[in-house]
Amino acid sequence: MIERHVTFKVIPGKEKEFERLFVEEYRPAMSKMKGFRSVYLLFEEDDPQNYQMVIRFDSPEEALAWRSSPEHQALQPKIKSLYEGSQVKVYRVVS
Repeated sequence: MIERHVTFKVIPGKEKEFERLFVEEYRPAMSKMKGFRSVYLLFEEDDPQNYQMVIRFDSPEEALAWRSSPEHQALQPKIKSLYEGSQVKVYRVVS
């Protein structure tokens, strides 16, 4: 199993729109993918513009299938319009 941590610096004033997009569109689309396990959206208490999306898939190949899917490609312009920058770290789940 793999876990991807994607950190977003959301544009000030766009936080609620970012959260709405995640809840209403991003999570539902991702949850239909083969190998999907879970996805959570967190924000930092000390800096509410910093969000982290924690995503689990059974394998790297299934995570890649999500990122290259038509659903993800359609959501990319929407989510990119809400943040200034992002960073990704990928982990293998040990237990």
